[in-house]
Amino acid sequence: MSRRNRVTPAGRIISDPARGMFTGNRGILCDEGGALCRTSRHRAWISCVLEWKGNRQPLSSAHRWTPLFFLDEAVSMAAGHRPCATCRREAYNRFRMAWAAASGALPSAKEMDAALHPARMVPRQRIQVTHEAEIESLPDGAFVRWNGSPALVLGESLRSWTPSGYGAADERPASGKVTVLTPAPMVAVLAAGYRPVLHQSAG
Repeated sequence: MSRRNRVTPAGRIISDPARGMFTGNRGILCDEGGALCRTSRHRAWISCVLEWKGNRQPLSSAHRWTPLFFLDEAVSMAAGHRPCATCRREAYNRFRMAWAAASGALPSAKEMDAALHPARMVPRQRIQVTHEAEIESLPDGAFVRWNGSPALVLGESLRSWTPSGYGAADERPASGKVTVLTPAPMVAVLAAGYRPVLHQSAG
């Protein structure tokens, strides 16, 4: 049976055999038996490369951090994870500059984490924070709820998400309000020019 370590754009941690392009860190989430017992331990939610300097984090390790997995970077951003400043330094720098362009000030990692935390999860309820926006205003890379499921905004289309890749494209409406899954600060970063790494199935 697959471990429960795959993160959806809606912020849920599910069990699925697909692993995706990125891993993520929210601290130690499993008990000594390997069972998931919490959704986060700190505010520094980051997305990391699968391998760093020839090393991978053991899935069974419970004393360092619990690896989570995302289809691609757009999914990790929808779940509230920013780029790691160590293993993804170039992406982190681009992300930070886009944040500055959106907010008017160059932030520290702690400042970004402090702003992201209340924008991604309802305190003590483990429920994703969502917001409403006009669909024509959303940048590529944002996720919305479309026909009851997560969908990626990409050009003139909405691409349905599955754990193993993107499905068929629906035409993006010219107007109308939608529920946005990607946290508002992340949407602002995308609108300021940050381009997340997308899975090859996005086309």
